Amino acid sequence: MKIEHYISQLLYRHQCVTVPGFGAFLTEIQSAHLHENTNSFYPPKKVISFNANLKNNDGLLANHIAQIEKTTYEKAVASIESEVVIWNSILQVNEKFTLKNIGELFLNAEKNLVFTPSENINYLKESFGLNSFVSPIIKREQFKQEAEHFYKEEVEQTIITPEKEPIALQPETRKSRSYLKYAAILVLALSVTGMVGYQLYQNQVESETLIVETAVQKQVQNKIQEATFMIENPVPSVTLTVKAEKLSYHIVAGAFRNEENAQNVYKDLLKSGYKARRIQPNKHGLFPVLYGSYATLAQAQEAMVKIHQTNPEAWLLVKSL
Repeated sequence: MKIEHYISQLLYRHQCVTVPGFGAFLTEIQSAHLHENTNSFYPPKKVISFNANLKNNDGLLANHIAQIEKTTYEKAVASIESEVVIWNSILQVNEKFTLKNIGELFLNAEKNLVFTPSENINYLKESFGLNSFVSPIIKREQFKQEAEHFYKEEVEQTIITPEKEPIALQPETRKSRSYLKYAAILVLALSVTGMVGYQLYQNQVESETLIVETAVQKQVQNKIQEATFMIENPVPSVTLTVKAEKLSYHIVAGAFRNEENAQNVYKDLLKSGYKARRIQPNKHGLFPVLYGSYATLAQAQEAMVKIHQTNPEAWLLVKSL
């Protein structure tokens, strides 16, 4: 059974898809970005990485295969184990192999497993239909030179070379009219008088306005002080509810068929200082017990390293509870 097709389906909906006994494929959202050297624009996408240390079965891949293939959970787990054996054999012989639409896995010089993600598919559903594109360079310098050339031609066309000597214009001699001078002086005097009177009127209006505003402000302050001492029914206090942080990553200590055994393990973890939890029985009738829940994958992985020192069977569950 080729299981990479089912892994690819789950990468659209989940941040972590674990292949039991082999490793986990993780996704991280990358924002849209610009490559300045090539003027290329790229939409947001999910970047895929691989962690060879996450090998415990979280049930996600096996349940998905069982539902699609209409088979049992146990047969799906057996199919995954067979596929992992084939992958490891290919790595031992060819030192690399490719998972379609996911990426390439190969062994480096130190025999460590290295993963290179595929660029052919974007697993971010919100970016469906968005492709990268290249924007042409704007030739601003060429446009500037053409504008300067056009301006130079226009200026040259507007220059007129005189063909004849300019004609000298002689001012016309007119008779003096003295009465116009006295009329102008009278108009100027009336204008000055009117300006002075208007300024005095404006000052008077501003003074009266200031007095009225001061009286109104004083009355408003008195009303505020009276209202301060006459409040009989104060406004009830407001209670703020802080939304709890969403914890989607859980480390599972085990799933027990006997509820009493699950309760005993739960109490032991509390005594050991863990923020242990019990969750609802799963569809197989087992009672899961958690070491704790975490907000980010990095926090859960850090705690998993410490827990594996005492319990190598602990595994990671990614789910909103």
